[in-house]
Amino acid sequence: MLMRTDPFRELDRLTQQFLGTPGTWSSPSAMPMDAYREGDVYVIALDLPGVAPEAIDIDVERNMLTVKAERRPTVKADDVQMELSERPLGVFSRQLMLADTLDTERITADYEAGVLTVRIPIAERAKPRKISIGGDAGRKQIDS
Repeated sequence: MLMRTDPFRELDRLTQQFLGTPGTWSSPSAMPMDAYREGDVYVIALDLPGVAPEAIDIDVERNMLTVKAERRPTVKADDVQMELSERPLGVFSRQLMLADTLDTERITADYEAGVLTVRIPIAERAKPRKISIGGDAGRKQIDS
């Protein structure tokens, strides 16, 4: 039901991690995610620790879900000298192609403890349904 749209994203992520370069708006870093089905809903959980909720942008256009977030450096006083900086900063982004069987009109999102959880229900038209066969009017006659 979900498809990754950029096959080189993992290579870019490893390069940025190795070189230590932060993501930018034109070249964002990837954010780790899990995607799974829970009953009649697809759930996408994205790790965004330390990102303020107002710095997260979620868009869906046609069947493309885009999540962008930005983690900025914490404000420091002039007399603070950084000794170690390992937490990634910059822009993070993830794009997913959603199947036509998902209801993009009813997507919900929650952000708690640094995890953005996006829930996408399966469209009613895509759910299996039982077709009943009626009486004589519902039978199809086959000529031999």
